[in-house]
Amino acid sequence: MARTFTLEVVTPDRRVFSEPVTFFSVRGAAGELGVLPGHIPLFTTLAPGLLHFKRDNGEQGVLTVMGGFLNVQPDRATVLAEVAERGEDLDEVRARAAKERAEAQLSRQHDVQSELALQRAILRLRAFEVLGMHARR
Repeated sequence: MARTFTLEVVTPDRRVFSEPVTFFSVRGAAGELGVLPGHIPLFTTLAPGLLHFKRDNGEQGVLTVMGGFLNVQPDRATVLAEVAERGEDLDEVRARAAKERAEAQLSRQHDVQSELALQRAILRLRAFEVLGMHARR
């Protein structure tokens, strides 16, 4: 069995990530999914959450994925998401400010857009926490 497989994360605007990995996990509609090389074919919806991955050299990383679809084949996995971001591309100061704005908006008016904005900001901040944990290892 191969040691790696290609993980590709794409949005309508761009390819966010395309690299060989040894493992990744993501939150599917029915719960957390872990994928290794040679996984059986799978197609499912994704819930907003973090996508954790591991490269062949042991380095770990994280992406934020705001829902979408996952297509897994034995040698390739593709995430199709409306919004996805690499953890290292995120700006912590902007994420904290966005969280504060979304919380303020929710306190004035409870609507779906504000809830989604808050959810995105929280995921971005969680990505910083994960990246910090990986850096300490």
